[in-house]
Amino acid sequence: MNTALLNYYEAIEKASQDMLEAARVGNWDHVVKLEGACALLISQLKHAAAKQSLGTDEAQLKSRIMQRILVNDAEIRQLAEPWLEDLDNILAGRPKTLH
Repeated sequence: MNTALLNYYEAIEKASQDMLEAARVGNWDHVVKLEGACALLISQLKHAAAKQSLGTDEAQLKSRIMQRILVNDAEIRQLAEPWLEDLDNILAGRPKTLH
């Protein structure tokens, strides 16, 4: 079993879960910090994956991990939309409206 590659996928999943938890409480600075950590892990994964491959069972586990990451990402994006809209309004000099 190629645990080195799977460890990268699991670390990315953990970071995405941490990002989701931070987004749920509105800690966007922490989300951005974790996004940087994810980017580094993804870069390392790409480098490692160029030298190694996954077996069938490992590829199935990778697929399940990736699905969970995508679910986390979708929820993070949904939570970020109002924050990004507020940020856009601030940068454009528009006053914040009450919902």
